[in-house]
Amino acid sequence: MNKLTVKDIYMNYHSLKGYTEALKDISFSVKEGEFLSIVGPSGCGKSTLLNIIAGLIKPSSGEIYVDNKKLESVSSKMGYMFQRDQLFEWSSVWNNITLGIRIQHKSISSYRDNLMALLKNYGLIDFINYYPDELSGGMRQKVALIRTLALNPEILLLDEPFSALDYQTRLNISDEIYKILKKEGKTVIMVTHDIAEAISMSNRVLVLSNRPAKLKTIFNIKFSQSYDSPLESREDSEFRIYFNNVWKELNYNDR
Repeated sequence: MNKLTVKDIYMNYHSLKGYTEALKDISFSVKEGEFLSIVGPSGCGKSTLLNIIAGLIKPSSGEIYVDNKKLESVSSKMGYMFQRDQLFEWSSVWNNITLGIRIQHKSISSYRDNLMALLKNYGLIDFINYYPDELSGGMRQKVALIRTLALNPEILLLDEPFSALDYQTRLNISDEIYKILKKEGKTVIMVTHDIAEAISMSNRVLVLSNRPAKLKTIFNIKFSQSYDSPLESREDSEFRIYFNNVWKELNYNDR
């Protein structure tokens, strides 16, 4: 069953000098529990597309459907994790992860057991009263993820969630967060510039062209065996073939 459908999306930006086409006739669907990554040249409109899916931007034309219902505004079924962790430095881990609950004027007590379980399962329970500047980059990202999971969204939108981390930390935290998302059974759409990251984490990789971004191709990622870890999947004999094929699509976007 399709959890989310993107149908005939166009996005144009208007100014005094005219208008710029950002997205052109983009359509695809995401199945429930699927991990889809979106890659494309810098500035092609990947984040714009993610913001449209989130309901934060209204497209020039086209529609988004969640569970076969047209999206009219921001949906409570979606959670958004940004490039940077966006943690409030003056607030504790607990206050950061409960921010969305408090903004929506909901009772924290009804979410407490789930949040405590998330903190315990993912190694942060001993840091509940710490402040962000006392945490490593990887730990900060896990706090940001738990904050995103706090309201139990069904679809997670990830916009370059590991780009601010150094390479080693990026590999480790992407591995950990992948396992968290799979365990929680979430449907995920991730924007990334990292081809290896996209291939190792995803069921499918969607490739966009140069601006105006069009859907160029979608790669179905199927390794020779099932892996519990993106780091392990990078050792698969098919990994290099997928990498080269995605790279070629990106490298010849104007053809």
